[in-house]
Amino acid sequence: MIAVLQRVKKAAVSVDGNVVGECGEGLYVLLGVSREDTERDAELLAEKIVGLRIFTDEGGKMNYSLINIDGEMLVVSNFTLLASYRKGKRPDYMAAAAPEEADRLYRYFTELCAKNVKKVATGVFGAHMITDMQTDGPVTIVMDSKVLSAPKNN
Repeated sequence: MIAVLQRVKKAAVSVDGNVVGECGEGLYVLLGVSREDTERDAELLAEKIVGLRIFTDEGGKMNYSLINIDGEMLVVSNFTLLASYRKGKRPDYMAAAAPEEADRLYRYFTELCAKNVKKVATGVFGAHMITDMQTDGPVTIVMDSKVLSAPKNN
């Protein structure tokens, strides 16, 4: 499972001109689900993301998490994060999970986050969406659940 996190002041996602999900200060998360992902991948990412200290304290140091600032999340499913671009000019998405499984794990991830975050909004799975956001920093972090689950060397 791959997540791209962007720290935002606000974010919204629309389908057919209608806002379907929005958040205030917090995180905009693009989430890609691979064929190999399980509920454990969602659990690892959700725990890491909601506790990640990337919000600034009074001294300007990144010392606060989404929980500490009482922040919000907007999570958008994005299978293109699983693109393979090694061969040719057209990416392939063979590593992405089948839509039914991707949707299930996407929903599971958002449910886990909602246990610790005051608001977790979503886009519409499988829809063409337009995103409007005001990034903060910018602070952008890419996470891979397989990196989180790999044995530590030290």
